[in-house]
Amino acid sequence: MFPNTPFLPAGACALAACLALGGCDGGAHAGPPASSSSPTSASSSSPPSSAGLVRDGGAIFVPAASPLRARLEVRAVAETPLRRPIPVPGEIEADPARLVRIVPPLPGRIARLHVALGDAVRAGDALLTLDSAELSAARGEAGKARAAREQARLELERQRALLDAEIAARKDFEQARLAYAQASSDADTAAARLAQLGAGGGAPSQRQYTMRAPLAGRVIALDAAPGGYWNDTAAPVMTVADLSTVYLAANVPEKDIGAVFAGQPAQIAFNAYPGAAVTGQVRYVGEILDADTRTVKVRVAIDNREGRYRPGMYATVVLAGAAHPALLVPPAALLQGGLETRVLVETAPFRFAPRVVATGAQAGGMVEILSGLEAGERIVVKNGVLLHD
Repeated sequence: MFPNTPFLPAGACALAACLALGGCDGGAHAGPPASSSSPTSASSSSPPSSAGLVRDGGAIFVPAASPLRARLEVRAVAETPLRRPIPVPGEIEADPARLVRIVPPLPGRIARLHVALGDAVRAGDALLTLDSAELSAARGEAGKARAAREQARLELERQRALLDAEIAARKDFEQARLAYAQASSDADTAAARLAQLGAGGGAPSQRQYTMRAPLAGRVIALDAAPGGYWNDTAAPVMTVADLSTVYLAANVPEKDIGAVFAGQPAQIAFNAYPGAAVTGQVRYVGEILDADTRTVKVRVAIDNREGRYRPGMYATVVLAGAAHPALLVPPAALLQGGLETRVLVETAPFRFAPRVVATGAQAGGMVEILSGLEAGERIVVKNGVLLHD
């Protein structure tokens, strides 16, 4: 049939067919297996790391095998009564009702000082003695007024007797009566002047005038010395003050006036005694707003029987505002991102969503949340920064 083709056995024909196809291996096939996958598809389907986080959009999930679960602390937010603190600077002042500047009522030479700076005095104790010529003149005028009154009295009695005997005219009696009234008024005025000076009685030649303490306290200022002449009756020789109670005068800003009231408790920290805060009570809230500083003066009474607090000291007072319900969180729960403050809210077990919040006052180591959270929501209060990118 094919005369030019040599005859081949059947086995040789099969071998030639295999060689023509490129080889024969009993089930082997050319090229890679159809079922093999690319490296990219293999990595996308691999499970997440057991120590990492799973982020789904803005949500964060902590896998069960992650060690972060043991480090996170989640707590529900609850409403708590809060007194908004109002910190303001202040300065210690003496009680104006218990501070007296001793001003001599008349000029004279200081003959003696009975006290020294810092001495404690009681009401009525002698403070200083003046040698004053004006005191002698005042005593002399008082003596003349008394003598003139006595003379006018005798003249009035004589004119009354003459009038009764119909010897003198009624006009003379009336003149004597008016003269007596005038002399009595002059004598009373001179006596009142001496009484005001505290120098009633004494001989007209008495020049010594002793000034006495009007209240119990301590001499906190002294500007005179024995032998000096004091002729300025508007300048104090010394100052006596009762400092058993002092006041902290603080200027409260206009925006906080509504939260300040008499009887309000206050915590006071002194620059001179760091770490030793004392408690006080608002005694007075000013009635007038300072137009320049837009503040109102508040006075806080402080017990100072030990004498630790001196007028002029600087301090900081924290006034406790009226109590109101507030959501409080620890500072560690707040995460700062740019200009926004966030917290991590638990939406499901170990699934969290960041939320922007507005913060308010700080009190007792906690921070007030003004908006962004509701009571009862659970948030991360510790180690939330580990979830924050």
